[in-house]
Amino acid sequence: MQALLALADGRVFKGRSIGATGEVFGEVVFNTSMTGYQEILTDPSYCGEIVTMTYTQIGNYGINKEDVESNRPFLSGFIVKEACSKPSNWRSEMSLDAYLKENNIVGIQGIDTRALVRHIRDKGAQPGMISTTDLDPESLVDKARKAPSIVGRDLVQEVTCREPYNWTEGTWKLESGYQKAPEKAEYKVVAYDFGIKRNILRNLVDHGCEVTVVPATTPAAEVLAMQPDGVFLSNGPGDPEPITYAQENIRELLGKVPLFGICLGHQLLSIALGGETYKLKFGHRGGNQPVRRGEGHNVEITSQNHGFAVQPESVKNLAEVGHINLNDFTVEGICHNEFPAFSVQYHPEASPGPHDANYLFGQFIDMMAEFKQ
Repeated sequence: MQALLALADGRVFKGRSIGATGEVFGEVVFNTSMTGYQEILTDPSYCGEIVTMTYTQIGNYGINKEDVESNRPFLSGFIVKEACSKPSNWRSEMSLDAYLKENNIVGIQGIDTRALVRHIRDKGAQPGMISTTDLDPESLVDKARKAPSIVGRDLVQEVTCREPYNWTEGTWKLESGYQKAPEKAEYKVVAYDFGIKRNILRNLVDHGCEVTVVPATTPAAEVLAMQPDGVFLSNGPGDPEPITYAQENIRELLGKVPLFGICLGHQLLSIALGGETYKLKFGHRGGNQPVRRGEGHNVEITSQNHGFAVQPESVKNLAEVGHINLNDFTVEGICHNEFPAFSVQYHPEASPGPHDANYLFGQFIDMMAEFKQ
């Protein structure tokens, strides 16, 4: 079946349908990872986005029930050069096409993804439409131009949990699958769900934490009433500026309990401290972003997924900027000058990897241990 991708600036790509049929809109972005497409599909941080995979063939190792970061895909649409129809892997349970159909995700394949990515890098990420029903280029471009921008939208409300829950699953091991939480945890952590990835929760469990996940709007007073040793601020989708309720809660928690934020949690912590954020031209999405830690020569290869960044000057006198992206020198991590609170823009829990920054979970444990003394 034919499919069209239309961008708001008038660029149109003709291809073939994969997954569900229909019509969807979203901000068109790209991810440079060669593997991990199942984790990308189920990462709630991609809510509101149409994701382009730059690697030429996607789906070659299939889909299984274990390698997911949430209970379903949250992205708006999926773009690949070639969707593998005959996956080969001992853990595979279905093809990419079948998985997209099962979850009603509209996709397109057979387009020149190199040309699309070059266009996004030159012109910036922008609203777009994928359609299998409207194959009139002018009509689809007009719809793309009328599609809502990701800026100013509260997408967290579309992905957060509705009720608190406990998480007891550790990371996956080849010999035995996902590990069970220890019978007695050393630290109690409350995790705000702004679109949290499961592998973050798994890493917290691995580090001896009893984890309770709460909805994004949970008041700080309720969190403190749980008497946690630390509070985690999760990743999530879109623009951090309209998430004012989270910013207010973070301000109330600051200094009363150790805080650790990742991705959107990093941006929200920065705003709560008095900082500012801005939209990147095309964002950072992939598994090979180099980040310098401190002033020396320590470099981490990191997994990232974000379209906004923290203004360096806005946090200059509020926190220490301890991590810098070596590609564009954007802020990748801060640590508060006075209170036990730190955050990073990238993903130390990255699955399938890299794992260079996994030490940050240990840093959170050390911070909670010191605060308890």
